Amino acid sequence: MSINMFSQRALQTTMRRFAATRPTSSPLRTITPAAVATGQIRYASAGPHASTVSASQNEAHSILAEQRKHRPVSPHLGIYKYQITWLGSITNRITGMILSGGLYVFGLAYLAAPAFGWHLESASLAAAFAAWPIVAKVLAKFVFAWPFTYHSINGIRHLVWDMGSTLTNKEVIYTGWAVVGISVVTALGLVFY
Repeated sequence: MSINMFSQRALQTTMRRFAATRPTSSPLRTITPAAVATGQIRYASAGPHASTVSASQNEAHSILAEQRKHRPVSPHLGIYKYQITWLGSITNRITGMILSGGLYVFGLAYLAAPAFGWHLESASLAAAFAAWPIVAKVLAKFVFAWPFTYHSINGIRHLVWDMGSTLTNKEVIYTGWAVVGISVVTALGLVFY
């Protein structure tokens, strides 16, 4: 045993003995779940030191059950009022995943098309699209155009933020709604162009 390890053990033993002579009035506050799981429960003293005692499995479970009664309850997202800041952030992430995922899926399908006999050439896609009813065409165009416009315009908004501009709460809310409005108008412009 090295000198350093010996001194650490001696200090640890001294601290445990000191802690054992000064028991706490409320041991439940310092018992950790790991201590309960291993059966080694630490009782803190009035000072910074602690001692460890063994506990039976039943005793450990009852202590843990008592601790659970005093834990705070975490609120669910359902209690919060919808805000443009976090709705915009979520929408930006989702549109980014849709755009990148769609690109990868179509790219892989285009590469695999000859092996499976699929016709994903531009002429085949244009002919299939032309056969759709007008309402389906408009809806499909909007579904493809809006994620692109929203993600692009919100990306510009983030670049403006990176320059340190429009970062107050009022400006963030205003620019959030502006991105939604501009992206819808731009997507509709792309649909009917």
